[in-house]
Amino acid sequence: MGRLGELLVVLAIVFLLFGSKRLKDFGGDLGAAIKGFKKNVTDDQPPKPLEQQNVDASVIEGKAEAVKPGEEQHK
Repeated sequence: MGRLGELLVVLAIVFLLFGSKRLKDFGGDLGAAIKGFKKNVTDDQPPKPLEQQNVDASVIEGKAEAVKPGEEQHK
């Protein structure tokens, strides 16, 4: 039996184990995930500057002070 025959046997076993409804749902979810991934990879928008993001600049610049567990940071 060639590779094609082995593949058909495996696919038949998977179909018997999971049923057509689950495989249909899985296929739809997989397709949506691939579509979303492709959209994010090919997104032509440049990344936002750090000033426009909700990021504390002191953390990025390495100026944030370490806070020990149990202590509160006062500003």
